[in-house]
Amino acid sequence: MNYIANTMADQKAMLETIGIDSIEALFEVVPQAVRFPKLNLPRPLSEIEILAQLNQLADENTEANHFAWFLGAGAYNHFVPSVVTQLQMRNEFYTAYTPYQPEASQGTLQAMFEYQSMVAELTGMEVVNASHYDGATALAEAAIMSLKATKGNRSQLLVAPGVHPQYQEVLRTYLQGTSAEIRFLQENEFFNLDNLKGVLNPNSAALIVPSPNFFGELVNLDGLAEIVHAAGALLIVHTDPISLGLFKPPSHYGVDVVTAEGHSLGNQLNFGGPYLGIFATTAALMRKMPGRLVGQTIDAHGRRGFVLTLSTREQHIRREKATSNICTNQGLIALGAAIYLATMGKQGLRRVAELCYHKAHYAAAEIGQLTGYHIVNHRPFFKEFVVNCPVPASEIVTQLHQQKIMPGYALSRSFPDRPHDLLVCVTEMNNKAQIDKLVNSLKEVS
Repeated sequence: MNYIANTMADQKAMLETIGIDSIEALFEVVPQAVRFPKLNLPRPLSEIEILAQLNQLADENTEANHFAWFLGAGAYNHFVPSVVTQLQMRNEFYTAYTPYQPEASQGTLQAMFEYQSMVAELTGMEVVNASHYDGATALAEAAIMSLKATKGNRSQLLVAPGVHPQYQEVLRTYLQGTSAEIRFLQENEFFNLDNLKGVLNPNSAALIVPSPNFFGELVNLDGLAEIVHAAGALLIVHTDPISLGLFKPPSHYGVDVVTAEGHSLGNQLNFGGPYLGIFATTAALMRKMPGRLVGQTIDAHGRRGFVLTLSTREQHIRREKATSNICTNQGLIALGAAIYLATMGKQGLRRVAELCYHKAHYAAAEIGQLTGYHIVNHRPFFKEFVVNCPVPASEIVTQLHQQKIMPGYALSRSFPDRPHDLLVCVTEMNNKAQIDKLVNSLKEVS
């Protein structure tokens, strides 16, 4: 297959223009000794041999399908109904280009609209975009939006304890080179509302709160919005969309922006991606919001249609006016989330959340009874919890790996001062036998 479709006449005209006779003459300046070097490659393999070799390499991976998997820390092993993958792989969606032309993109646009509608219902917010790279990107974009949306040229961002360490790094990266100040609050500054009032000031643009946080804990959001709004700032909450099947949506607490990592909604772990950045906000902030927004309308004949709206905010038109120049449309991943939510429905999503909650609490109760192990969460948790272990957590991960158990995330990887703490995640994919196996293995290690 020719990737450059030049005819012989085209090639002849171009060669005459630069004054040479042949394409080979273009390379005469390259020494003969290195022009076509002999490559020390192994012999060619047949398809059967290649597949056998690839399968052998794949078997060396540590992955959730062949391990008892309790690793979370931002990437979660949830069930993906087969219908999600099958519909995503339809070539109408799989090869769809960015839908600039609504007359040729109604299917893609409607899928985005349905995604926005369901996520709006899930979060309780009025407007949802479609969408961002991942949860970290969505959170950073929300922070940038707050700097532009608040009055008085504010430049301070307050970050509550428990934001994912990697999200913190993305936040720093997005804001480097700007005048913005990121202040990471201490426990006593955030969880004491009187102290929080003293921290908020006329330069504060937003307070960023994770719930559940990196350690799996649910944060009490009561009263936060009133305090933040009284200071003229915005309240941004980053959440787990699965948890919203069980707990009150952030809108109940007067939140201005909700962000989340949406890969749990119908996307496999896939060794690191692609992920889905959920971004939801109020109608008042709609025109400040980054990312694409699909709207519903009617055509000249009164028929329902869909269109990419407010697109002047994007990088492809009037770039100097864009609210963000990094606001991709991850349509295929958003489509997967829409199919997942439509398949599960309200009751299905609630059931998944209940299973995560009860299985995690069963695991925590059993581990907490082991000699030398202590559950160190200070607040209610959803599907993740921290265990203080009698030996370094990294050693536990290494030893249990040999038993095909991934026991969790050794917090020393992000917090060197916490070598004995293990972050354990339990989802609907973990059955009782796996949990009991984890408990018995931890007992043996101790």
